[in-house]
Amino acid sequence: MEPDLSPNIVASLWSPMTGIVDSHSVMSSLEKDIQDSEGGQLVYGTKVIRVDRYKKSTRTHSVPDIDAAEDGWVVQTSSKGELYTILARNLINASGLASTLVINSIMPREKRIPMYFARGSYASYHGPGTANISHLIYPCPETGPSVHSFESLGTHLTLDLQGRIRFGPDLEWLDPLEADTKGDEDDTDFWMERLVPDDSRLPVMHLAVTKYLPGLTLQGLHPDYCGIRPKLIPPGGGFQDFLIRRDYPSKDAERNRSCAMVSLLGIESPGLTACLAIAERVVEDVSRK
Repeated sequence: MEPDLSPNIVASLWSPMTGIVDSHSVMSSLEKDIQDSEGGQLVYGTKVIRVDRYKKSTRTHSVPDIDAAEDGWVVQTSSKGELYTILARNLINASGLASTLVINSIMPREKRIPMYFARGSYASYHGPGTANISHLIYPCPETGPSVHSFESLGTHLTLDLQGRIRFGPDLEWLDPLEADTKGDEDDTDFWMERLVPDDSRLPVMHLAVTKYLPGLTLQGLHPDYCGIRPKLIPPGGGFQDFLIRRDYPSKDAERNRSCAMVSLLGIESPGLTACLAIAERVVEDVSRK
């Protein structure tokens, strides 16, 4: 099925249902579903600046004019200089790299969740050694004291909708100094600088890929794009799957399993491919009592 593979490969797993996702079409479809739904609303360019637990028949210090008969979450937002406040029965925290910042803002310091960051780079390829490729190819994760130990899916081969070949993502741990980041919106510039692809990772990626596709040349690899991967484990920490966490505004709500804030933490690759399954799981968790 894949004659370009290394003759040293003696076994493989075939997953006939594995595919790729047109991310723009997925987002456009979800956007239309929300806009067409009864009461659905999309609000762009809006920042969440504070989240507070709300206990029924009590008033928050931050927003004293809210008074409701149910537990929930007070969400304060800012858009174009205007402040808005929302009282939500349930809150879905799906804010990517900022998800742990949101959940940590309502937790005591000793219980806060640490976050680690790694950059994942992709490289496009134009050259020999891939003429017969017709499937996505994933190398099996290696384990051991000096390798990733399931911290990454490995530098795999993917095909886009036009049939072009890309390799990635690799795993490059980032260790920003406290002086570089302040934990606020000013950090945007720091992270944006690390989203600029370069050729520094190409030799490492070439070494990884030629273990299963030996005909590739380093000259055929070109920087394509990169992203920041939200990691819940430090380097050498082993495997950590997606974490879907529930928190409650009060003990009563926790006992009744109602009014939850659901936080999606460490959702990295393949989070986009799995987004609808993740959403289904979240809905089941929120609605289940």
